[in-house]
Amino acid sequence: MLCVAAGRRKTILETEYRWGVMTNTHRFDPIFKGIVVISTRSAILVRFQRIRKCRQLQQKKLRMEKFRTTRHLLQRSSRSLLDRRLKLNSENSIHSSGTVFTRTCTGYRNWILPACLHPSRDCRGLTEANAMQNRYFGSVAELVQRSPSFSTLDSDDISFFKSILGEKNVVQDEDVLATANTDWMRKYKGSSKLLLQPRSTEEVSEILKYCNSRHLAVAPQGGNTGLVGGSVPVFDEDAREQSDWHLCALVNHSSFVMPLDLGAKGSCQIGGNVSTNAGGLRLVRYGSLHGNVLGLEAVLANGDVLDMLGTLRKDNTGYDLKHLFIGSEGSLGIVTKVSILTPPKLSSVNIAFLACKDYFSCQKLLQEAKRKLGEILSAFEFLDIEAMDLALNHLEGARNPLPASIHNFYVLIETTGSNESYDKEKLEAFLLSSMEGGLISDGVVAQDINQASSFWRIREGVPEALIKAGANYKYDLSLPVEKMYNLVEDMRARLGGLARVVAYGHLGDANLHLNVSAPKYDDKILAQIEPYVYEWTSKHRGSISAEHGLGLMKANKIFYSKSPKTVQLMTSIKNLLDPNGILNPYKVLPHSLNP
Repeated sequence: MLCVAAGRRKTILETEYRWGVMTNTHRFDPIFKGIVVISTRSAILVRFQRIRKCRQLQQKKLRMEKFRTTRHLLQRSSRSLLDRRLKLNSENSIHSSGTVFTRTCTGYRNWILPACLHPSRDCRGLTEANAMQNRYFGSVAELVQRSPSFSTLDSDDISFFKSILGEKNVVQDEDVLATANTDWMRKYKGSSKLLLQPRSTEEVSEILKYCNSRHLAVAPQGGNTGLVGGSVPVFDEDAREQSDWHLCALVNHSSFVMPLDLGAKGSCQIGGNVSTNAGGLRLVRYGSLHGNVLGLEAVLANGDVLDMLGTLRKDNTGYDLKHLFIGSEGSLGIVTKVSILTPPKLSSVNIAFLACKDYFSCQKLLQEAKRKLGEILSAFEFLDIEAMDLALNHLEGARNPLPASIHNFYVLIETTGSNESYDKEKLEAFLLSSMEGGLISDGVVAQDINQASSFWRIREGVPEALIKAGANYKYDLSLPVEKMYNLVEDMRARLGGLARVVAYGHLGDANLHLNVSAPKYDDKILAQIEPYVYEWTSKHRGSISAEHGLGLMKANKIFYSKSPKTVQLMTSIKNLLDPNGILNPYKVLPHSLNP
């Protein structure tokens, strides 16, 4: 198999997130007993402690007056926080589609393979054992076999690709290929012998047309930050063709924001985001890419280019085919251009890091947040005590925002609006009522950009911490909110002392990231997890993939979430658009149904 790659340019997103470090200086104010002031190098944090219900009305009024005096501390941070999180490198520019709502990706500059996505993600020097174990997947030994319909790469093929792309964009360097062949989790590893770096839609079209005629398989790859083995090759035969590619960063205008915000920002790429229908941290506010992508351009397996690059929000003429490619993981076509709805950037941002005594309190807090914060709620994330412990012990510079005591659950809430005083007043009223109701045990509101970044660092850094901790069995599930943590507790009871069960995720949109952490991969542990986790999810009418996709890991597990007739229709669509099955084979659909 070959690799067709579009590279990535380093953007400000890769360097701008430098996390602040809090000091541990505390001062207790004996006059205002409802608040503890934590001194830091640059600002003051306000820690909310639960207010006893037996307080007299006069004392409560006094506390409220004192509480309101802290508002001015937020004024300097709100605007700068949003500016920082959304600032993009001006080199990663895009062309306007002609409306203020849409930005269209049309550039193909600097298409190079990322050598390393993160200092902790260095893929070079990995052994076969820790990169991928025997190419068996699932709790029951399930060997993926190479399709005999694919041809073998030869010197004539390489010469053809060089005639299209030039010498420098046909990569055979072993070190570069080693990186492209290994996924971010170091769990899956292929052995592609060739990496192609196209720089235009026309070049992509020529490559796919040729590969289709020769029956050479293609594995598309973007930033290679996927977690289900969807972006790396499966086999090491010379016939393997991997197309790894980068489109362009989307938003460079300060008056708009990208509706998608991921923990992998700075490494992931928009083509991969669209192809996997990535969800991210602010889906609760902006919705999924199915709603935000206005149009796209895609190249089919036979080289045909589909121009669906519309910029209209309403277009009811026939089938809306762009949705076939959003979330198809490169199995139906290669996305080359995207027009996407970019909402206006708002100036008021507030972030609170809160502690809850139990999961039921987290649920109730979410309900109250939706009712009382309403239109300004932009993120509602949770992590349990195990996730918090991993983050604090494995992330460099991470500090506990609530060091006074250990809590069972933590919630990060972000609000985004256009009126600072209104937004803060609304958040303050919500926090106060939640404390009085016993939903919050403790909490901190960020007062500057460093504190806000340190809060996000903990939540976004959990996947990195899990990788550093050892072997990681990762499951991305959608479940009814009230059922989500039941699975976590059942899994802990099932595994006992074999492994550590860690839970975090996007509570605002009912997305659980269930992780099982162990010193090393062990078939006994896997047998206890699968298929139990899929059966449990199916029984409670959940989805076995909320936002990560199916890839290689869950291709044969699709029936836990989709009916046989639905899967058969998906297969028919695949056969129609890619009859030779060259696009990302062994992924998404069950192997028995692949062409």
